[in-house]
Amino acid sequence: MGRLDGKVALITGGARGLGAEGAQAMAREGAKVLITDILDAVGEQTAQGIRDAGGQASYVHQDTTEESHWPAAIRAAVDTFGGLDILVNNAGIEIVKTLADTTMEDLQRISAINEHGVYMGIKYAVDPMTERGGGSIINLSSVAGMQGFLGLTAYCMSKGAVRLLTKAAAVELARMGTKIRVNSVHPGVIQTTMGQRLFERYVDYGLAEDYADAEAKFTERHSIGRLGRPEDVANLFVFLASDESSFITGEEHVIDGGLISD
Repeated sequence: MGRLDGKVALITGGARGLGAEGAQAMAREGAKVLITDILDAVGEQTAQGIRDAGGQASYVHQDTTEESHWPAAIRAAVDTFGGLDILVNNAGIEIVKTLADTTMEDLQRISAINEHGVYMGIKYAVDPMTERGGGSIINLSSVAGMQGFLGLTAYCMSKGAVRLLTKAAAVELARMGTKIRVNSVHPGVIQTTMGQRLFERYVDYGLAEDYADAEAKFTERHSIGRLGRPEDVANLFVFLASDESSFITGEEHVIDGGLISD
């Protein structure tokens, strides 16, 4: 028996990176997975890869900032796989700029994706999850949602919002008797495309001599001695999605190799 047998998961931003790794891990544990993203070709390939490995997965286009896309994505999960038990609000962006260089357009864009998209995901998942007797919502935040970082003011703002949105939603949904749990995940620097871009932007702003220097500096800050791997975060997704975490809600789960503990 898989840890997620009989469960249906919707993962936003699931075409690549942490979303794709999470989708693959959940499928291996028996979940039926609907991947959504704006990267259609890559998303279709990820879903096909899961099917080729013996899992159940499908892909639909979704821009999480467009409210009309949310009911459509939820409906696709219900129509394709019979319901919704797990939502991973993974879609997000990172802006590496100083306070002075950050524009109003930057703020509006990062808020729309990192904050408003997560809010709408929670909102539209409530009814189908309640109909199934409960569920698990996992919101991807960051250690930057718990601590300030140079050059990441807008990103810190948005991920801090996700942290408190998670807590407020967890309390409300528990008190309303929905049996829906809501938790946030706070990774350190992970070896993904977003992590690579972080290093590149640090070089652009003169915060590191070159890419190797940026990578070395961030690696050193992780007490465990390495950067995170996508599978590290995917394993946490599986735990929070499973019944093993049935008494956990409204909590931030830091997975950072000791980055903010040192």
